Amino acid sequence: MTEYLTGVKQTAALEISELLADGREGGQVIVNGAVHTIRDMGNVSFVILRKREGLLQCVYEEGTADFPRKILKEAAAVEVTGILEKNEKAPNGIEIRMKAVKILSEPAGGQMPLPIAKWKLNTSLEAKLNYRPVALRNIRERAKFRLQEGLCRAFRDFLYGQGFTEIHTPKIGAKSAEGGANLFKLEYFHRPAVLQQSPQFYKQMMVGVFDRVFETAPVFRAEKHNTKRHLNEYTSLDLEMGYIEGFEDLMALETGYLQYAFALLEKEYQRELKILGVTLPKTDKIPAVRFDRIKELAAEKYGHRIRNPFDLEPEEEVLIGRYAKEEWDSDFVFVTHYPSKKRPFYAMDDPEDPRYTLSFDLLYNGMEITTGGQRIHEYQKLLEKIESRGMTTEGMEAYLMAFLHGMPPHGGLGIGLERLTMMLAGEENVRETTLFPRDLSRLEP
Repeated sequence: MTEYLTGVKQTAALEISELLADGREGGQVIVNGAVHTIRDMGNVSFVILRKREGLLQCVYEEGTADFPRKILKEAAAVEVTGILEKNEKAPNGIEIRMKAVKILSEPAGGQMPLPIAKWKLNTSLEAKLNYRPVALRNIRERAKFRLQEGLCRAFRDFLYGQGFTEIHTPKIGAKSAEGGANLFKLEYFHRPAVLQQSPQFYKQMMVGVFDRVFETAPVFRAEKHNTKRHLNEYTSLDLEMGYIEGFEDLMALETGYLQYAFALLEKEYQRELKILGVTLPKTDKIPAVRFDRIKELAAEKYGHRIRNPFDLEPEEEVLIGRYAKEEWDSDFVFVTHYPSKKRPFYAMDDPEDPRYTLSFDLLYNGMEITTGGQRIHEYQKLLEKIESRGMTTEGMEAYLMAFLHGMPPHGGLGIGLERLTMMLAGEENVRETTLFPRDLSRLEP
């Protein structure tokens, strides 16, 4: 006999938002979830279920429930039938008086390796990462990644609204857009290949197709850094925008994204903001200041000696972030016109002073979260820049083909999703806001 599927299947089990709907109080309901913790109080036990929308309190009373309390174990997946009641002291102000339970699955192991039911996991970062699948069941731990979802969702939704097309580019290539030594090399069917450090070449090529493109995807950096801010694989929110009048258009677009993202978090992620104690930063106006000027301003105000006039050291970024907060009351600051020698060959030099580029970084409380700028769009000028750097065009033929056949003025940027989440959540280490980090020492889980 043939069966037909007609769409999403409706289930009897309700989510927390559905339980909170008017008219359900006093009625019988069915819910499912994982047993987060059990608090025994004699003849009464509080069984806290963990569901995708948060915690739900169920109350077990001997004589009322038709099953023995001892069959309930922490980390078991269960389906509960009971009466929905209001209780202001319970999570979300509701609880379920348990009548029946169906055990859907039980843990095979013994004691949980981490106390996930505690409000905050006061364990080492290493322990949290070693037991990542379990650690993320903690309510505060998983809330960070709900905020991360919101930031990524906002990036997509905002750019769709701005006429961008989402693309998906390969992560294995013959050559990297960034060049240099920080490449993961691999054998690809007896040929050398690399993991891409950036979708740069591809998104520039696609500007010639769609005018405005974006991608959210992993990038790989074989940097031998072991700091609180570096990863060897991270998620980059990338965009490239054609027909710009200047790189200021890109900074304005990113400001618009941040405004959209934080408005979305304010509207739909209040639970997570409250759990983490996050106060959303102001983004109504973000200052933009030249690289050389802000280095001088910060050095002068805080007595810092400038050691490298052509780069920003992490200490300087922190001081610049502090300066922006104290002088302009801004958590963000665009640092513009980075030195040409510190930017890739495709960065457009400032026609008024070729030592600098029409590019920028965005700092958030002293942490670089974005790099962007205008690109060279003329074929001959690209060749000249490549030659002046002592580079070869070998392996870049497909990339250069797009410019040979005409490209509009364009530019783009990349946002480090994990760093942005880290700064928003007030964490000290980017691994705290990376689901399964990859760094110098970690390949598992």
